[in-house]
Amino acid sequence: MHRATRTARTGRVAAPPVAGTGGRAPLESKAGRDTVRRHNLSLVLRAVRDAGEITRAGVSAQVGLTRAAVSSLVEQLLESGFLSESGKSFSGQAGRPGTVLKVARTGVAGLGVEINVDYVCVCVVDLAGTDRVRLVEHLDNRGAAPSRVLARAARIATRALVSADEQDLHPVGAALALPGLVSAGTVRAAPNLGWSRVPAEDLFADALAGHRTKSPALPVRSENEANLAALAELWFGGLGEARTFLYLTGEIGVGGALVIGGELLRGAHGFAGEIGHAVVSPDGPECRCGSRGCLEQYAGQSALLRAAGLDESDGASAVAELVHRARAGDERALTALARAGVMLGRVLSGAVNLFDPDAVVLGGIYRPLVPWLAPPAARELGSRVVSGLWPPGAARLRASSPAADAARGAAAFVVQDVLTDPLTVSGRTAG
Repeated sequence: MHRATRTARTGRVAAPPVAGTGGRAPLESKAGRDTVRRHNLSLVLRAVRDAGEITRAGVSAQVGLTRAAVSSLVEQLLESGFLSESGKSFSGQAGRPGTVLKVARTGVAGLGVEINVDYVCVCVVDLAGTDRVRLVEHLDNRGAAPSRVLARAARIATRALVSADEQDLHPVGAALALPGLVSAGTVRAAPNLGWSRVPAEDLFADALAGHRTKSPALPVRSENEANLAALAELWFGGLGEARTFLYLTGEIGVGGALVIGGELLRGAHGFAGEIGHAVVSPDGPECRCGSRGCLEQYAGQSALLRAAGLDESDGASAVAELVHRARAGDERALTALARAGVMLGRVLSGAVNLFDPDAVVLGGIYRPLVPWLAPPAARELGSRVVSGLWPPGAARLRASSPAADAARGAAAFVVQDVLTDPLTVSGRTAG
């Protein structure tokens, strides 16, 4: 029997194929009145969120609905606690001034939990995507039992939820950002953590519920951390009009994500973007994934620090020291960064030739290292990309925004579902 699956490009749930249709999904029935209203509630809520502040008349002009229809939808969103209104807006035109609508700063929120090799970061965002709670603990998760790591994360998440409650914020779900191949709630493989077939969602949900015995269980979902960091860059970063880009995150490993036309490309099984395991040299160092010469072995955090003569076990402090040495002109640090930049450029050029992005964004530890990584990488891109659109001065290779990371992307991932269909949480408290 077929199960509903998530679509490869968007992750939305797609209907299973039906016998006799050649594998095609059946046509949906026409939209009923309830479906149309749900869609229009989403239109209005997203219009207010995107504008920051806007009047009913402004919403009407933006979404193409009548003022009467917008007013009815706004009243429902106000009553449900999704919107707030205050003050008067004077447009300079004839007619009464309108009240200003904003998304509510209390009520619905999302919980994001990033679990990486050497830290756990927990974030709560409100309906506007604003980062309202953030807790980070530096922990060496290598070699620890997955259940223990996820229990640690649940403890930190519980503290974040207490802080959120003090601000009258109520997360309606949690999303895990995980460094590995993630599918159907399970980490299929996370070489740098030593995880294989770990039911991460269930373990985390059980641990979180154990800390919150008097509260309803939070729905938990999971996604690759590079994918969520890329979505955070899309939603909160400085990409401007660029909607097709490749995101690279440098941590202990090297993760990647592809965004095409504003939608995450997951691939047939949800594993797209594993650029850290693209082979640079088949005779190179052995990688944790079992292959040899992967990009990660030349441009990952551990490889970079070793090449620069720094202790890889020092993590973030060692990366800061690498930045310091590079600024001071330390020859060994500069050589390590130049080599990593060349290897990045070689792999990136293949990806750019393959799917023609507007930009490549370097996040994670790469962000502070961009001044030294970008020039050699850009030279490789300039000489290897066949379109001719990537000369070294094209500024298509850029650092990620400091406002975007996997934890915030994970929390916003939860909120996006509410923005898409506010009625999904209308039965729960939103204020």
